[in-house]
Amino acid sequence: MYRNIVSAVCGILISMGSFAQDTGMDGILEQISQNNRQLMAYQTYMDSQNLGNKTVNNLQDPEVSAFYLPFGEHETSDYYEFQVSQRFEFPTVYGARSKRIKKQKELLELEYESMRQEVLLAAKKQLLELQILRKRENLEEKRVEQARQVYNQIQRLFDAEQIGILELNKAKVAWLQEQFMLDQINIRIRNTLLELQKLNGGNAIEAEQVQLFEDPELAEMQTLWEEKLSEDAEVQQLKARENLAQQQVKLEKNKILPDLSIGYNYQGVNSSNYSGIMGGISIPLWNSRNKVKAAEANLEYTQANAGAETAELYTRFQENYRQYQLLQKKFQEYQVTFKDLNSEELLFKAYELGELSFLDYYREVEFYRQAYNTMLEMEKELLQLKAELLKHQL
Repeated sequence: MYRNIVSAVCGILISMGSFAQDTGMDGILEQISQNNRQLMAYQTYMDSQNLGNKTVNNLQDPEVSAFYLPFGEHETSDYYEFQVSQRFEFPTVYGARSKRIKKQKELLELEYESMRQEVLLAAKKQLLELQILRKRENLEEKRVEQARQVYNQIQRLFDAEQIGILELNKAKVAWLQEQFMLDQINIRIRNTLLELQKLNGGNAIEAEQVQLFEDPELAEMQTLWEEKLSEDAEVQQLKARENLAQQQVKLEKNKILPDLSIGYNYQGVNSSNYSGIMGGISIPLWNSRNKVKAAEANLEYTQANAGAETAELYTRFQENYRQYQLLQKKFQEYQVTFKDLNSEELLFKAYELGELSFLDYYREVEFYRQAYNTMLEMEKELLQLKAELLKHQL
């Protein structure tokens, strides 16, 4: 019986930690991308920020003023005056600010994309956790049944006074332990489904049919890093912030130029009237002081910070890649060892034939079960680590 169990489980293990999603996993990730409340909230925030940025580049409101002076001693008729004026910044300021708004929009989009990739990575890790738990569940159900059979056999031997109470109690405890292990796995499955439901905006998802398949190996470390530099939203954000800071410097330099104003004026007094246009220019003495220097200092900080964060990301990437290679090698060794190993079946037959006592059988079988559980945990860690390395592809 355990030959079938081991063969079935090993048959579906992935090769060297490689995996890919079927349409079921793709469909679930697409649902989460559409339903995740954090992503929806950030989309609303993006819309509000983009609308707010557009208003910053509007012209100031025109100003209308009127004067009527009927009081006081004067020999002429009452004095009245009307005036309409429009103040605006130097024309190049609007172009520079428009480019800055575009850079700000690009940064917001990259922040959203980075958040989306993080959410989908969390979801994929939960799906991979669920996949391994399903394997454990199937395996533990068979182990519970085997432990029950052993207990029933021990009970018959005890009733026939062929063994003592110690072995009977050990067999019962072993059966209870396997039942408890199965209960724990079922709880973990339910909790994982709840986590997926939370990521899916509170909507329950069907994750029963998610399967893992073999796919090509990871690219070489440097090749994969270059791919991440061009596609990973977290990395691209650093460059986007630098571009935004550069455009802010250009904007501040343009704002040094004077503001302009034009208008129309109409005056009337003593049955006479005067009308004409007016113009004005501001003298930029105080308002722009040190703003260019501040923008340039911020650009220097942004560039230095981008370099530091990129270096940190690369270090973490290298650590994960090397950890993946190590796990891949160890998992392969486990996989080869268990492929043709029927230890649990052989031990069970030896016990049935009376070649092992129950205590010897239990001690030996526990060793192999723990080793196999370790292999499944290693498989999960390997899959999740690869998902993190390929986060930029989500």
